[in-house]
Amino acid sequence: MLGLTIREVSLALREGRISPKELCQKCLKLIKKTKFLNSYITVTEDLALEQAEEAEIRFQRGKPLGPLDGIPVAVKDNFSTANIETTCASVMLKGYIPPFNATVVQKLLDQGAVLMGKTNLDEFAMGSGSTDSIFGPVRNPWSYSTHCRDRSGQTPGGGTSDSDWAVTGGSSGGSAAAVASLTCFASLGSDTGGSTRNPAANCGIVGLKPTYGLLSRHGLIPLVNSLDVPGIMTRSVHDAATVLAGVLQGHDPKDSTTVDYPITPINLPDDIDVSSICIGIPREYHAPGLSSETLSHWSRTAELFEKAGARVVEVSLPHTQHSIVCYHVLCMAEVASNMARFDGLEYGYRSAVDSSTEAMYAATRHEGFNDVVRRRVLSGNYFLLKHNCKLFVVKQIRIGHLGYNFVLMFVCCVCFRLLTPTTLTEAIRYTDFTKEDNRTRSAQEDIFTQPVNMAGLPAVTVPVALASTRLPISLQLIGQAFQEQKLLTVANWLEQQVKFPLIELPDMHENTEKSSSSLAV
Repeated sequence: MLGLTIREVSLALREGRISPKELCQKCLKLIKKTKFLNSYITVTEDLALEQAEEAEIRFQRGKPLGPLDGIPVAVKDNFSTANIETTCASVMLKGYIPPFNATVVQKLLDQGAVLMGKTNLDEFAMGSGSTDSIFGPVRNPWSYSTHCRDRSGQTPGGGTSDSDWAVTGGSSGGSAAAVASLTCFASLGSDTGGSTRNPAANCGIVGLKPTYGLLSRHGLIPLVNSLDVPGIMTRSVHDAATVLAGVLQGHDPKDSTTVDYPITPINLPDDIDVSSICIGIPREYHAPGLSSETLSHWSRTAELFEKAGARVVEVSLPHTQHSIVCYHVLCMAEVASNMARFDGLEYGYRSAVDSSTEAMYAATRHEGFNDVVRRRVLSGNYFLLKHNCKLFVVKQIRIGHLGYNFVLMFVCCVCFRLLTPTTLTEAIRYTDFTKEDNRTRSAQEDIFTQPVNMAGLPAVTVPVALASTRLPISLQLIGQAFQEQKLLTVANWLEQQVKFPLIELPDMHENTEKSSSSLAV
């Protein structure tokens, strides 16, 4: 039952083949068995069982709230949750309990979703591996799957050490691992430069970054206000569409950046004709470091579209090489601004140093932030100095938000959808990943994903194959602003063609019911 999609398990709940409480208990049991993955920071067991019992009463009365009623979900620990600790995986917010729910969290609860817990991440979402958390790194469930382990029980690459496992990607690695390991059916991440799509790709699930302004950011502890978007992770494209259109999208008066766009259901037909569409292949995405296997599956997927009658054309995004630089300058400038609120005076961590307010403030920020956050704050403050602001920040805004964005949006209008890799390679082993510093890794891992955030466009990553290491390889589809219906329709077609396998975790869960539809992510 845990291997089913939201659509399938929702039907099972309505038909009485399983109750919400039974489903919740199965997920809680699996969370305990997969605790070593470190997906969750907080498991809300009592709350989840209470919510499941309430859902059970509604089903008994024949009055379920919506498509997510009784469905276990998880939320990244940078979304505010009323009466539940929200830490951002940082000492700075450890013990902080918000008095309200983020809008997207409240919308999930209003639909009867069962909150299993808060998931792990890079501290304040600053990272691309989910390795920089005060609670420890998140492990990729695929490292422990039957696909990856040989008969001797070794991990990918033949290693047997405790650190010889693949990272999830970041910064929403806990949310991705939670869905991939079958402990919940959907999760929320945040996406500033790829933080939803990157871990979704590494963990073999679907990761959707909606158009900027389509989902409310109210209650999402900000990293970069102009780029942050709540992201959706599920095991199928149809499920992502259900969570987006059926639950989360819509204008929020508490968030001035949300757009009052008409809310319409997203209907993904089972029989999809792609012969009338155009798929663009950006030539600049043949970037240094792109693995031969990823390139091969990218080309093979383009051929799938061509054979189905779609027009596949090569396009040029000449500003691609400059985009990552623009992104990091803007990111650090806004990080410095957003982190200024953590001063030890109002809420969060406060240093015991009390010789003066200035000394307490400096000690609080030194003790409360890790090296990654401190470096970004220092860099951001440097860029924001009066004599540097015009030289760096204003120039990057002009290049990034006017130059690159215009070209990307123009190409998307011509081709409707772009097909690109999501990451340079499949998931990297932890021992190799941590050989590079956070800044270098972020530049490498965000290369294909951050341009979409700069342009405010929607994108979705879909797993397409297993690499020779038996770890997932995923591709990204980029669409036009507010055209999630068209984007997800094409993604659904691709998902049907590749039939990516469901993860198999030995000795961790019961034998799942595998219908033809449950084998496709």
